[in-house]
Amino acid sequence: MRPRFGWALIPIVLAAGHWQSALAQEKPTASAEPSSPQIQSETGAAPFDVPAGTRVVLQLTGPVWTKSATPGIRVYARSVFPVAINNAMVIPAGTYVEGIVDAVKKPTRRSNRAQFQMHFTKWIFANGYTVQFVGSDSAKATANLLVEVSYASDVLLDNGTQIEMTVQKPILLDRASIAKAAQVARPLAIGSVKSATRCRPFPGTPGTSDTVIPGTPGTSGTPPVVIPGGPGMPDTVIPGTSGTPGTPPTVLPGSPGTPAFTCPAPPIVLSSSNAQWSHTQNFDVAKPFVIGGVKLRAGKYEAAWTGESGLAPVEIVKDGVAVASALARISPLGELSKRNAAIMRENPDGTATLVKLTFGQENIALWFNEETARNNGTGQTRPQD
Repeated sequence: MRPRFGWALIPIVLAAGHWQSALAQEKPTASAEPSSPQIQSETGAAPFDVPAGTRVVLQLTGPVWTKSATPGIRVYARSVFPVAINNAMVIPAGTYVEGIVDAVKKPTRRSNRAQFQMHFTKWIFANGYTVQFVGSDSAKATANLLVEVSYASDVLLDNGTQIEMTVQKPILLDRASIAKAAQVARPLAIGSVKSATRCRPFPGTPGTSDTVIPGTPGTSGTPPVVIPGGPGMPDTVIPGTSGTPGTPPTVLPGSPGTPAFTCPAPPIVLSSSNAQWSHTQNFDVAKPFVIGGVKLRAGKYEAAWTGESGLAPVEIVKDGVAVASALARISPLGELSKRNAAIMRENPDGTATLVKLTFGQENIALWFNEETARNNGTGQTRPQD
């Protein structure tokens, strides 16, 4: 029995030895994959942190037309110059961006200035890596533009216009995706961009001169003939003939010429990062009120703020002196207000808190403090912007 048991172990031992030798031969192949740990370290690396204040130069890929320039329209552009942080490419040249106009002021006959406020909702890198900003992140990258442009121009921002996008809050970008995008990104071609304007100048015409048809001259008459009479006899007078009047010349007026038409100068961006919109509006309050934690008397006041949308600090001014300040949300209205109005909320202790300001011939309202930024003062929850 023992010999049979002992011989039965031999194939098992030999098989085990063969298996171990096979493993020994396969080890070099398994260890010849040094790329796996490196790939893991790349994908697991800390993301790029694009800090607030970073500026990105963009070039518009399409115009903003005067007739259709309203809040809510989309703008499209590409980055012109790469952005590097700590010697690493973060935003390669040629990266596409999509934005939305938040507010726009068109030029008038009195002022050849247009102003824009916009925020950017999407970045698309050359390898398809896409970063979207929605909800509370929608204001992470913005641009404020001050443009010199004639009110007669058909475009407010032309093809190829360069603007500056400013990062308002830190943005995290995937390091591996950015590295791949930098490898395939291509800078924009240098050269002039064809204007999108449809305006075409044309020369004036001289017109035609008057046509003069000469009149006919008149005829002279004949003098009377006098035949002397004999002695004691009167003269005999034979009347002459009267002349005929001539005809005056006939003047056929020529056609007037047409004036030359010259197209307005192209729009010029004067400021693309520090353009500020300052506003001052008067309002009357008939009773004492509270604003920003300060109790004020009834009377005439002035509200002063900067911006066209979002949150903004508002100074309450009395006789040229700031007497209070409070944070307000600037919200668009569906139509122009008919008059300046201050809307109050009555408090349980008998005081009144300033909730909302509207201004005549303006389509915006100021909602004060955190509560009124989300509540319209009537218990109804107002929609968020």
